[in-house]
Amino acid sequence: MDYAFKPQQPEKHKIFVSFHNEDQEYRQAFDQFYGDHFISMSVDFGDIEPESDDEYIKRLIQEEHIVNSSVVFALYGANTYKRKHVDWEISAALNEKVGGHKGLVVLLLPTFPARPYNSLGQFDLSLISQHLHPRTAAHLQNGYADLYYWPGMYPTLPSVPIPNIIQQAITKREKFSHLIDNTRHLQYRQNLP
Repeated sequence: MDYAFKPQQPEKHKIFVSFHNEDQEYRQAFDQFYGDHFISMSVDFGDIEPESDDEYIKRLIQEEHIVNSSVVFALYGANTYKRKHVDWEISAALNEKVGGHKGLVVLLLPTFPARPYNSLGQFDLSLISQHLHPRTAAHLQNGYADLYYWPGMYPTLPSVPIPNIIQQAITKREKFSHLIDNTRHLQYRQNLP
């Protein structure tokens, strides 16, 4: 008898995408371009009533979305660092009590206001840190989080397939969770102007 074996499909991990609502088009494009490679645990437009109080929103996002995720992608555009909910979502992703630690990926969008490369073309995190939440910048600095760029932003850099990015974040979650320092208080009680 001749048995034909189908190649095993790679496991789809559950992904939560954190973003500023002014970057909604990038959030939708992210799902459209890469959605075949993951199971979305993200909040969709209309899932949460805008007039809900902050504690309810925080609890709902943690308990129904982040807790079941493996990796959190933080999409950073021009004003993302001003949004309290993005910092709260990243804090939840790094909190062992919210379903275990999540992998963390920072994806800069074309609207991001600074270049992470100095005049010599060398990567310099300090050039962009002021446009990130301090918690995010700290985890890029210590190596727990990885930084990537929206496709086409830096054409000379090699592109990394999204399944590889997800797997790298999973590996870091499993092997390098000792790098996580989530002791920073939720200092963003309000959105910045």
